[in-house]
Amino acid sequence: MPSPMDLPQIDRRSFLAALGHCAGGACFACALSRFDYSAAATGDDDIAIATGLDAKRQIDFYTQLPDNHIQCFVCPLDCNLADGETCFCRTRTNVGGKLYTRGYNNPCIIRVDPIEKLPLTHFRPGSETLTLSVGGCNVRCLYCQNWQQSQSKPDELKYFPLTPKQAVAAAKKKNIRTIAFTYTETVAWLEWAHDVAVEAKKAGISVVVATSAYIKTEPLLDFAQYVDGFVVGLKGFTEDFYKRILGIQLAPVLEAIKTVRYKTDSWLELVNLVVPGYNDSSVEVQSMVQWVHEELGDGVPLHFSRFVPMYRLANVPRTPAQTLEKARSGALRAGLKHVYIGNLAPHDGNNTYCPKCGCPVIERLGFKILKDTLRRGMCPQCKTKLPGVWT
Repeated sequence: MPSPMDLPQIDRRSFLAALGHCAGGACFACALSRFDYSAAATGDDDIAIATGLDAKRQIDFYTQLPDNHIQCFVCPLDCNLADGETCFCRTRTNVGGKLYTRGYNNPCIIRVDPIEKLPLTHFRPGSETLTLSVGGCNVRCLYCQNWQQSQSKPDELKYFPLTPKQAVAAAKKKNIRTIAFTYTETVAWLEWAHDVAVEAKKAGISVVVATSAYIKTEPLLDFAQYVDGFVVGLKGFTEDFYKRILGIQLAPVLEAIKTVRYKTDSWLELVNLVVPGYNDSSVEVQSMVQWVHEELGDGVPLHFSRFVPMYRLANVPRTPAQTLEKARSGALRAGLKHVYIGNLAPHDGNNTYCPKCGCPVIERLGFKILKDTLRRGMCPQCKTKLPGVWT
Protein backbone atom coordinates (compact mmCIF):
# COMPACT_ATOMS: atom_id res chain seq x y z
CA MET A 1 0.00 0.00 0.00
CA PRO A 2 1.59 3.33 -1.02
CA SER A 3 2.13 6.18 1.36
CA PRO A 4 2.30 9.82 0.26
CA MET A 5 6.09 9.56 0.32
CA ASP A 6 5.93 6.75 -2.23
CA LEU A 7 4.12 8.89 -4.77
CA PRO A 8 5.94 10.33 -7.80
CA GLN A 9 7.25 13.82 -7.12
CA ILE A 10 5.58 16.69 -8.96
CA ASP A 11 7.94 18.57 -11.22
CA ARG A 12 7.89 22.36 -11.56
CA ARG A 13 5.90 22.35 -14.81
CA SER A 14 3.19 20.09 -13.40
CA PHE A 15 3.05 22.07 -10.18
CA LEU A 16 2.65 25.40 -11.97
CA ALA A 17 0.00 23.92 -14.23
CA ALA A 18 -1.80 22.61 -11.17
CA LEU A 19 -1.83 25.99 -9.50
CA GLY A 20 -4.04 27.23 -12.31
CA HIS A 21 -6.81 24.97 -10.99
CA CYS A 22 -6.67 26.11 -7.35
CA ALA A 23 -9.57 28.53 -7.31
CA GLY A 24 -12.56 27.06 -5.54
CA GLY A 25 -10.91 23.89 -4.24
CA ALA A 26 -7.80 22.03 -3.20
CA CYS A 27 -5.10 22.09 -5.85
CA PHE A 28 -3.23 19.16 -7.37
CA ALA A 29 -0.39 19.35 -4.85
CA CYS A 30 -2.52 20.38 -1.85
CA ALA A 31 -4.84 17.45 -2.46
CA LEU A 32 -2.14 15.18 -1.05
CA SER A 33 -2.68 16.62 2.41
CA ARG A 34 -6.40 15.88 2.18
CA PHE A 35 -6.16 12.43 0.60
CA ASP A 36 -5.66 9.63 3.12
CA TYR A 37 -3.96 6.67 1.47
CA SER A 38 -4.17 4.69 4.70
CA ALA A 39 -7.91 4.58 4.10
CA ALA A 40 -7.51 2.51 0.94
CA ALA A 41 -9.23 -0.85 0.91
CA THR A 42 -7.18 -3.99 1.31
CA GLY A 43 -8.00 -7.63 0.98
CA ASP A 44 -7.24 -10.77 -0.96
CA ASP A 45 -9.58 -9.76 -3.74
CA ASP A 46 -8.07 -6.28 -4.13
CA ILE A 47 -6.30 -5.80 -7.43
CA ALA A 48 -2.63 -4.94 -7.24
CA ILE A 49 -1.38 -1.41 -7.68
CA ALA A 50 -0.76 -1.17 -11.40
CA THR A 51 -0.34 1.50 -14.00
CA GLY A 52 -0.77 1.69 -17.75
CA LEU A 53 -0.87 -1.61 -19.59
CA ASP A 54 0.40 -3.44 -16.51
CA ALA A 55 -3.17 -3.29 -15.24
CA LYS A 56 -4.25 -5.62 -18.08
CA ARG A 57 -7.73 -4.14 -18.19
CA GLN A 58 -9.28 -4.90 -21.54
CA ILE A 59 -11.66 -2.52 -23.26
CA ASP A 60 -15.30 -3.59 -23.09
CA PHE A 61 -16.35 -2.32 -26.51
CA TYR A 62 -14.18 -3.46 -29.42
CA THR A 63 -14.04 -6.22 -31.99
CA GLN A 64 -11.14 -8.35 -33.20
CA LEU A 65 -10.27 -8.30 -36.90
CA PRO A 66 -7.93 -10.46 -39.02
CA ASP A 67 -4.15 -10.10 -38.70
CA ASN A 68 -4.31 -8.92 -35.07
CA HIS A 69 -6.19 -5.76 -36.04
CA ILE A 70 -8.97 -4.46 -33.81
CA GLN A 71 -11.71 -1.83 -34.05
CA CYS A 72 -12.68 0.20 -30.99
CA PHE A 73 -16.36 1.04 -30.52
CA VAL A 74 -16.25 3.26 -27.43
CA CYS A 75 -16.66 6.53 -29.34
CA PRO A 76 -17.75 7.53 -32.87
CA LEU A 77 -14.13 7.68 -34.08
CA ASP A 78 -14.24 3.86 -34.49
CA CYS A 79 -10.43 3.60 -34.41
CA ASN A 80 -9.06 0.69 -36.47
CA LEU A 81 -5.69 -0.36 -35.03
CA ALA A 82 -2.90 -2.65 -36.10
CA ASP A 83 -0.94 -4.49 -33.43
CA GLY A 84 0.96 -1.96 -31.31
CA GLU A 85 -1.08 1.07 -32.35
CA THR A 86 -2.95 3.36 -29.94
CA CYS A 87 -6.35 4.99 -30.38
CA PHE A 88 -6.82 8.70 -31.10
CA CYS A 89 -7.64 9.18 -27.41
CA ARG A 90 -4.06 8.12 -26.49
CA THR A 91 -5.38 5.64 -23.93
CA ARG A 92 -6.25 2.37 -25.69
CA THR A 93 -3.56 0.20 -27.28
CA ASN A 94 -3.77 -2.93 -29.42
CA VAL A 95 -1.55 -5.60 -27.87
CA GLY A 96 -1.47 -8.80 -29.87
CA GLY A 97 -5.00 -8.36 -31.19
CA LYS A 98 -6.51 -7.38 -27.82
CA LEU A 99 -7.37 -3.83 -26.82
CA TYR A 100 -6.09 -2.65 -23.43
CA THR A 101 -6.35 0.64 -21.57
CA ARG A 102 -3.31 2.68 -20.59
CA GLY A 103 -5.48 4.77 -18.25
CA TYR A 104 -6.15 2.49 -15.31
CA ASN A 105 -5.20 3.02 -11.64
CA ASN A 106 -3.08 6.05 -12.62
CA PRO A 107 -4.93 9.36 -12.11
CA CYS A 108 -2.85 12.47 -12.74
CA ILE A 109 -5.18 14.73 -10.75
CA ILE A 110 -6.66 14.02 -7.33
CA ARG A 111 -8.29 16.92 -5.51
CA VAL A 112 -11.22 18.06 -3.42
CA ASP A 113 -13.54 20.50 -5.23
CA PRO A 114 -16.88 22.19 -4.68
CA ILE A 115 -19.44 20.43 -6.83
CA GLU A 116 -20.33 23.79 -8.39
CA LYS A 117 -16.99 23.72 -10.22
CA LEU A 118 -18.04 20.98 -12.65
CA PRO A 119 -20.37 23.04 -13.03
CA LEU A 120 -23.36 21.44 -11.30
CA THR A 121 -25.77 23.82 -9.58
CA HIS A 122 -28.78 21.56 -9.06
CA PHE A 123 -26.96 18.57 -7.57
CA ARG A 124 -26.31 18.72 -3.80
CA PRO A 125 -25.26 22.38 -3.87
CA GLY A 126 -22.50 23.30 -1.46
CA SER A 127 -21.15 19.76 -1.21
CA GLU A 128 -17.62 18.62 -2.01
CA THR A 129 -16.37 16.04 -4.48
CA LEU A 130 -13.32 13.84 -4.57
CA THR A 131 -12.27 14.77 -8.09
CA LEU A 132 -10.28 12.33 -10.20
CA SER A 133 -8.76 12.63 -13.65
CA VAL A 134 -6.57 10.49 -15.91
CA GLY A 135 -4.56 11.63 -18.93
CA GLY A 136 -5.94 11.43 -22.46
CA CYS A 137 -8.86 12.74 -24.51
CA ASN A 138 -10.76 11.79 -27.67
CA VAL A 139 -11.39 15.47 -28.51
CA ARG A 140 -8.86 18.07 -29.69
CA CYS A 141 -10.20 21.39 -28.39
CA LEU A 142 -7.93 24.19 -29.55
CA TYR A 143 -8.68 26.07 -26.32
CA CYS A 144 -8.27 23.14 -23.90
CA GLN A 145 -7.85 24.37 -20.33
CA ASN A 146 -6.01 21.21 -19.22
CA TRP A 147 -4.03 20.38 -22.35
CA GLN A 148 -0.94 19.25 -20.45
CA GLN A 149 -2.93 16.28 -19.13
CA SER A 150 -5.55 15.71 -21.82
CA GLN A 151 -3.08 15.71 -24.71
CA SER A 152 -0.73 13.16 -23.11
CA LYS A 153 -0.80 9.42 -22.65
CA PRO A 154 -1.80 8.55 -19.07
CA ASP A 155 1.36 6.60 -18.28
CA GLU A 156 3.59 9.43 -19.52
CA LEU A 157 2.32 11.84 -16.85
CA LYS A 158 3.07 12.18 -13.17
CA TYR A 159 0.41 10.01 -11.62
CA PHE A 160 -0.82 8.58 -8.34
CA PRO A 161 -1.26 4.78 -8.08
CA LEU A 162 -4.91 4.33 -7.12
CA THR A 163 -7.29 1.41 -7.53
CA PRO A 164 -11.07 1.80 -7.69
CA LYS A 165 -11.47 0.42 -4.17
CA GLN A 166 -8.83 2.77 -2.83
CA ALA A 167 -10.54 5.78 -4.40
CA VAL A 168 -13.86 4.90 -2.80
CA ALA A 169 -12.27 4.11 0.58
CA ALA A 170 -10.52 7.48 0.62
CA ALA A 171 -13.78 9.31 -0.15
CA LYS A 172 -15.48 7.47 2.71
CA LYS A 173 -12.62 8.26 5.08
CA LYS A 174 -13.01 11.97 4.34
CA ASN A 175 -16.82 11.71 4.52
CA ILE A 176 -17.09 12.93 0.93
CA ARG A 177 -20.33 11.68 -0.58
CA THR A 178 -19.58 12.30 -4.25
CA ILE A 179 -16.79 11.26 -6.63
CA ALA A 180 -16.37 13.44 -9.73
CA PHE A 181 -14.61 12.73 -13.02
CA THR A 182 -13.55 15.91 -14.81
CA TYR A 183 -10.61 18.06 -16.10
CA THR A 184 -9.78 15.56 -18.87
CA GLU A 185 -12.25 13.51 -20.93
CA THR A 186 -13.77 10.60 -19.00
CA VAL A 187 -14.62 8.78 -22.24
CA ALA A 188 -10.89 8.33 -22.84
CA TRP A 189 -10.45 6.40 -19.56
CA LEU A 190 -13.97 5.05 -19.34
CA GLU A 191 -12.87 1.64 -18.05
CA TRP A 192 -11.30 2.97 -14.84
CA ALA A 193 -14.12 5.48 -14.34
CA HIS A 194 -16.63 2.65 -14.79
CA ASP A 195 -14.91 0.45 -12.22
CA VAL A 196 -14.60 3.30 -9.72
CA ALA A 197 -18.29 4.08 -10.23
CA VAL A 198 -19.23 0.44 -9.62
CA GLU A 199 -17.36 0.48 -6.31
CA ALA A 200 -18.87 3.85 -5.41
CA LYS A 201 -22.39 2.56 -6.02
CA LYS A 202 -21.73 -0.37 -3.66
CA ALA A 203 -20.61 2.10 -0.98
CA GLY A 204 -23.54 4.48 -1.40
CA ILE A 205 -21.35 7.23 -2.87
CA SER A 206 -22.65 9.32 -5.76
CA VAL A 207 -20.78 9.73 -9.05
CA VAL A 208 -20.89 12.80 -11.29
CA VAL A 209 -19.17 13.30 -14.63
CA ALA A 210 -18.15 16.29 -16.75
CA THR A 211 -17.81 15.19 -20.37
CA SER A 212 -17.86 16.27 -24.01
CA ALA A 213 -20.14 13.24 -24.56
CA TYR A 214 -18.41 12.06 -27.72
CA ILE A 215 -19.39 8.49 -27.01
CA LYS A 216 -21.54 5.76 -28.51
CA THR A 217 -24.87 4.81 -27.02
CA GLU A 218 -24.02 1.32 -25.75
CA PRO A 219 -20.97 2.26 -23.65
CA LEU A 220 -22.78 5.39 -22.45
CA LEU A 221 -25.73 3.43 -21.15
CA ASP A 222 -23.46 0.82 -19.60
CA PHE A 223 -21.61 3.57 -17.71
CA ALA A 224 -24.64 5.73 -16.88
CA GLN A 225 -26.28 3.07 -14.73
CA TYR A 226 -23.60 3.92 -12.12
CA VAL A 227 -23.64 7.70 -12.66
CA ASP A 228 -25.90 10.07 -10.74
CA GLY A 229 -25.20 13.26 -12.66
CA PHE A 230 -23.74 14.42 -15.98
CA VAL A 231 -22.70 17.90 -17.03
CA VAL A 232 -22.16 17.82 -20.77
CA GLY A 233 -20.09 20.41 -22.61
CA LEU A 234 -22.23 21.47 -25.55
CA LYS A 235 -19.34 23.43 -26.97
CA GLY A 236 -21.06 25.00 -29.95
CA PHE A 237 -23.95 24.36 -32.27
CA THR A 238 -22.58 23.98 -35.78
CA GLU A 239 -20.83 21.07 -37.41
CA ASP A 240 -18.24 23.51 -38.73
CA PHE A 241 -17.26 24.65 -35.23
CA TYR A 242 -17.03 21.09 -33.95
CA LYS A 243 -14.91 20.02 -36.92
CA ARG A 244 -12.52 23.00 -37.01
CA ILE A 245 -12.10 23.71 -33.29
CA LEU A 246 -12.70 20.31 -31.67
CA GLY A 247 -11.85 17.80 -34.41
CA ILE A 248 -15.09 15.83 -33.95
CA GLN A 249 -18.74 15.86 -35.06
CA LEU A 250 -21.68 17.55 -33.34
CA ALA A 251 -24.43 15.05 -34.20
CA PRO A 252 -23.19 12.20 -31.95
CA VAL A 253 -22.91 14.64 -29.03
CA LEU A 254 -26.54 15.71 -29.44
CA GLU A 255 -27.57 12.07 -29.57
CA ALA A 256 -25.61 11.31 -26.39
CA ILE A 257 -27.23 14.25 -24.58
CA LYS A 258 -30.70 12.99 -25.48
CA THR A 259 -29.69 9.50 -24.37
CA VAL A 260 -28.73 10.79 -20.93
CA ARG A 261 -31.91 12.84 -20.70
CA TYR A 262 -34.40 10.16 -21.70
CA LYS A 263 -32.76 6.75 -21.32
CA THR A 264 -31.02 7.08 -17.97
CA ASP A 265 -31.89 8.13 -14.41
CA SER A 266 -28.92 10.52 -14.28
CA TRP A 267 -29.33 14.24 -13.59
CA LEU A 268 -28.29 16.41 -16.56
CA GLU A 269 -26.88 19.92 -16.91
CA LEU A 270 -25.24 21.57 -19.94
CA VAL A 271 -22.36 24.02 -20.23
CA ASN A 272 -21.45 26.15 -23.23
CA LEU A 273 -18.02 27.81 -23.18
CA VAL A 274 -18.53 30.98 -25.20
CA VAL A 275 -15.43 31.71 -27.33
CA PRO A 276 -15.35 35.20 -28.89
CA GLY A 277 -15.42 35.08 -32.68
CA TYR A 278 -15.92 31.31 -32.83
CA ASN A 279 -19.25 30.22 -31.31
CA ASP A 280 -20.73 33.43 -29.92
CA SER A 281 -22.99 34.56 -32.77
CA SER A 282 -26.58 35.30 -31.76
CA VAL A 283 -27.86 32.91 -34.42
CA GLU A 284 -25.79 29.99 -33.17
CA VAL A 285 -26.55 30.62 -29.51
CA GLN A 286 -30.28 30.95 -30.13
CA SER A 287 -30.31 27.81 -32.27
CA MET A 288 -28.71 25.92 -29.40
CA VAL A 289 -31.16 27.35 -26.87
CA GLN A 290 -34.11 26.42 -29.09
CA TRP A 291 -32.78 22.86 -29.43
CA VAL A 292 -32.37 22.53 -25.66
CA HIS A 293 -35.90 23.82 -25.07
CA GLU A 294 -37.52 21.61 -27.71
CA GLU A 295 -35.48 18.43 -27.31
CA LEU A 296 -34.70 18.40 -23.57
CA GLY A 297 -37.29 20.59 -21.89
CA ASP A 298 -37.22 23.88 -20.04
CA GLY A 299 -35.93 22.49 -16.72
CA VAL A 300 -32.45 21.39 -17.81
CA PRO A 301 -29.92 23.93 -16.45
CA LEU A 302 -27.75 25.63 -19.07
CA HIS A 303 -24.47 27.36 -18.16
CA PHE A 304 -22.85 30.00 -20.36
CA SER A 305 -19.21 29.99 -19.30
CA ARG A 306 -16.58 32.66 -19.85
CA PHE A 307 -13.66 31.71 -22.09
CA VAL A 308 -10.13 32.21 -20.75
CA PRO A 309 -7.30 32.38 -23.35
CA MET A 310 -5.47 29.05 -23.37
CA TYR A 311 -3.51 26.53 -25.45
CA ARG A 312 -3.78 27.27 -29.20
CA LEU A 313 -6.31 30.07 -28.77
CA ALA A 314 -4.18 31.99 -26.29
CA ASN A 315 -4.49 35.17 -28.37
CA VAL A 316 -8.28 35.22 -28.26
CA PRO A 317 -9.66 37.69 -25.66
CA ARG A 318 -11.77 36.70 -22.68
CA THR A 319 -15.49 36.59 -23.29
CA PRO A 320 -17.04 40.01 -22.60
CA ALA A 321 -19.54 40.00 -19.76
CA GLN A 322 -22.11 41.55 -22.09
CA THR A 323 -21.90 38.55 -24.43
CA LEU A 324 -22.67 36.12 -21.61
CA GLU A 325 -25.48 38.32 -20.30
CA LYS A 326 -27.03 38.56 -23.76
CA ALA A 327 -26.90 34.79 -24.17
CA ARG A 328 -28.46 34.24 -20.76
CA SER A 329 -31.23 36.79 -21.34
CA GLY A 330 -32.06 35.24 -24.69
CA ALA A 331 -32.25 31.76 -23.17
CA LEU A 332 -34.57 32.95 -20.41
CA ARG A 333 -36.81 34.73 -22.94
CA ALA A 334 -36.93 31.51 -24.98
CA GLY A 335 -38.40 29.70 -21.99
CA LEU A 336 -35.46 28.01 -20.26
CA LYS A 337 -35.96 28.26 -16.51
CA HIS A 338 -32.46 27.80 -15.14
CA VAL A 339 -29.69 29.64 -17.00
CA TYR A 340 -26.34 30.48 -15.43
CA ILE A 341 -23.20 32.50 -16.10
CA GLY A 342 -19.95 30.77 -15.17
CA ASN A 343 -16.31 31.82 -14.77
CA LEU A 344 -17.48 35.36 -13.99
CA ALA A 345 -18.04 36.44 -10.40
CA PRO A 346 -19.61 38.22 -8.71
CA HIS A 347 -22.64 38.10 -10.99
CA ASP A 348 -26.37 37.58 -10.55
CA GLY A 349 -26.08 34.81 -13.13
CA ASN A 350 -24.26 32.68 -10.51
CA ASN A 351 -27.49 32.40 -8.49
CA THR A 352 -30.38 29.95 -8.62
CA TYR A 353 -33.83 31.55 -8.90
CA CYS A 354 -37.30 30.18 -8.42
CA PRO A 355 -38.80 30.01 -11.92
CA LYS A 356 -42.26 30.97 -10.63
CA CYS A 357 -41.76 33.88 -8.22
CA GLY A 358 -38.17 34.88 -9.07
CA CYS A 359 -36.88 34.49 -5.51
CA PRO A 360 -33.07 33.93 -5.34
CA VAL A 361 -33.19 30.59 -3.54
CA ILE A 362 -29.42 30.00 -3.74
CA GLU A 363 -27.02 32.93 -3.81
CA ARG A 364 -23.45 32.30 -4.96
CA LEU A 365 -20.14 34.04 -5.38
CA GLY A 366 -18.58 31.97 -8.14
CA PHE A 367 -18.37 28.44 -6.74
CA LYS A 368 -19.09 29.52 -3.15
CA ILE A 369 -22.61 29.44 -1.74
CA LEU A 370 -23.44 32.55 0.27
CA LYS A 371 -27.05 31.66 1.10
CA ASP A 372 -29.24 28.60 0.48
CA THR A 373 -32.92 28.88 1.37
CA LEU A 374 -34.15 25.82 -0.53
CA ARG A 375 -35.90 23.24 1.61
CA ARG A 376 -35.88 19.83 -0.03
CA GLY A 377 -35.74 21.58 -3.37
CA MET A 378 -38.71 23.87 -2.68
CA CYS A 379 -38.82 27.66 -2.91
CA PRO A 380 -39.36 29.09 0.59
CA GLN A 381 -41.78 31.75 -0.73
CA CYS A 382 -44.12 30.04 -3.18
CA LYS A 383 -43.29 26.37 -2.46
CA THR A 384 -42.46 25.66 -6.12
CA LYS A 385 -40.40 22.48 -6.51
CA LEU A 386 -37.19 23.06 -8.47
CA PRO A 387 -35.74 20.21 -10.58
CA GLY A 388 -32.54 18.72 -9.26
CA VAL A 389 -30.92 16.41 -6.70
CA TRP A 390 -31.12 18.30 -3.42
CA THR A 391 -30.65 15.70 -0.67
